[in-house]
Amino acid sequence: MPATRLVDRGVIRVSGDDARDFLDNIVTNAMETVTPERAGYGGLLTPQGKIIGDFLVVAVPDAEGGGFLLDTPLLQIPDLMKKLKLYKLRAKVTLDDLSERATVIAATDGGRLPADAGLVHADPRLPELGERAIVDREGADELVDASMDDYHARRIGLGIPDGGRDFLYGDTFPHEALFDQLGGVSFRKGCYIGQEVVSRMQHRGTARSRIVPIVFRDGVIPEDGVEAGAGGKTLGRVGSCANGRGLALLRLDRVADALAAGHTLDAGGLAFTLGQKPSFIRFPYPGEPEFGAAA
Repeated sequence: MPATRLVDRGVIRVSGDDARDFLDNIVTNAMETVTPERAGYGGLLTPQGKIIGDFLVVAVPDAEGGGFLLDTPLLQIPDLMKKLKLYKLRAKVTLDDLSERATVIAATDGGRLPADAGLVHADPRLPELGERAIVDREGADELVDASMDDYHARRIGLGIPDGGRDFLYGDTFPHEALFDQLGGVSFRKGCYIGQEVVSRMQHRGTARSRIVPIVFRDGVIPEDGVEAGAGGKTLGRVGSCANGRGLALLRLDRVADALAAGHTLDAGGLAFTLGQKPSFIRFPYPGEPEFGAAA
């Protein structure tokens, strides 16, 4: 059971009689699909539709107190707690930062975790990511035998973005971070904060920037966050990298123009190409016949 402790993740608990409705009114995903048997993925947006934070939502069984746990980047917890408290108003909801008591572990081989490891669930973004669990901090290290690097190398290889590494909070739309490809946004439920902007991008097909896999030609990777360009024009930003591969938030229309002109794609002085299109991505890539109509 190769597993790692994700030390950069924290846990927020949302409990109380109104917990489900409270979250459903403000987050991008449909809370009706989140059960103890099925976790969800979503985010909280600004009114302008930019991502404040993203998280996996795990339902706590009634026998264990009920409510929901948000598995989210540790550094985003202060901002998330501030916003959640702002939107709480008169809702019968209790908000707790459990990060000093709870932590997150994840399979690094796409497999399963022991059923008694903690609050175990399949990663809702992609089955190949395997299982995760929210566990007590005390004794968590006894459950793991792999490094964070192992987990992130697999994640990058699968094409799954990680907030704070592959996209910037407060500056990224959900479509750019692949929420629409990974089940992180519902286009059927009612209003939530930022919903109008997200719906407009969906129906007008105006998401020109997307996070996509890239491959460095010589296997050497740049530092995270370097600018990507071609032919003297900026294409976007490279995020996390491992084993000669990476993820980058790129303007795909500019990538298409650069490739058509025969320019080399470059990041930090290192040439790269677009990686193989992941099976979960449904939008067209540069070079595909339908790209110009739907990019």
